[in-house]
Amino acid sequence: MVAAVFLLTGQWIVLHHAAAGQLGPVWETILTGLAIFGASTLLSWGAELAQLEISQSLALAFLALVAVLPEYAVDMYLAWTAGKHPAYIAFATANMTGANRLLIGLGWSAVLFASWVRTRHTTVSVEPGQRWELLALLVATCYAFLLPLKRTLSVFDTVFFIGLFIVYIRGASRGRVVDPELAGPPERFAMLPRAWRRVVTVLLFLVPAYTIFISAAPFANGLLHNARRLGVEEFMLIQWLAPLASEAPEFIVAVLFALRRNATAGLGTLISSKVNQWTLLIGMLPLVYAISGGHLHPMVLDGRQAEELFLTAAQSLLGLMILANLRFGVLEAFLLVGLFLLQFIFPTPQVRMMLGYGYLVIALGYLLNPTFRRSLGQLVRHGWRTHE
Repeated sequence: MVAAVFLLTGQWIVLHHAAAGQLGPVWETILTGLAIFGASTLLSWGAELAQLEISQSLALAFLALVAVLPEYAVDMYLAWTAGKHPAYIAFATANMTGANRLLIGLGWSAVLFASWVRTRHTTVSVEPGQRWELLALLVATCYAFLLPLKRTLSVFDTVFFIGLFIVYIRGASRGRVVDPELAGPPERFAMLPRAWRRVVTVLLFLVPAYTIFISAAPFANGLLHNARRLGVEEFMLIQWLAPLASEAPEFIVAVLFALRRNATAGLGTLISSKVNQWTLLIGMLPLVYAISGGHLHPMVLDGRQAEELFLTAAQSLLGLMILANLRFGVLEAFLLVGLFLLQFIFPTPQVRMMLGYGYLVIALGYLLNPTFRRSLGQLVRHGWRTHE
């Protein structure tokens, strides 16, 4: 398995230097997509090993950055290009909203279904210590509803989202220290002598980081070229295919946790990733756009982008209401998957808005339930107090 993942990652390093621009857009898209998939897997292994080498506080900050690196690379390339070609603004927001909705719409449910297959348990618990992450997600989600109303992403939004990310990391660093539960290749790497383990850990960051750096542009451009050639909507390919390549290894790790009877850890991993992507990733877009364009003008969002942001924020709010009592049930998993799939069955602006309002109505139903309302109050109170 280790050799296969390194092969997937390394093949593009070789081809990039030996045959750059000679493979054609189809093969470049496929090969860079596989390279990003392999690099994401290596990063996840490196992230686990890093917890054995650095302090808990630094590990949390570092791992949070690592978690969004593959998505970050593709999205930052699109945002940078948008600074010179405004048409790319739509693609930058497409990739970000797609990645966020995949985590809740498919990722959370996949963990529960895997747990049910292994244990026949119909619920998955959330660690009480993750109330702080859910609280950060709540604040980010409430603010995100302003974005489709004002139809811009500005440097002011960067200050808010990155500031919230920093507050979240500082709070999380004060949490309870837990020894990492390693399995698979990271477990085998951890048994190496300390000096060799450190070398492996560094390589597990440097090799995939370089691979992602040289893959982001040809992968994104290849997707756009192939979409035009095949007559497929460019927005849809950037929104769903690009995040699938970078999110798949993380999904696999979370599902493996569930199959090892540790679904709580699997769900917790995806909750953390959602916080990272809904704060740091979205906050970086207008900053990179402004630096690339050499101005402080905001990214102006069209109607489609405003709809996508509204739908993503509404989905996040419902996910928060569901997890407020720190339990995630099988019926709720089917609800999230069903609503997520409806956007592909009926891909129209009217349906997207109806889905968004549907998420809000169901979230309001949870809020009107006294039990869930108390759970939400406890989430806010205990989430803040735990990390004061």
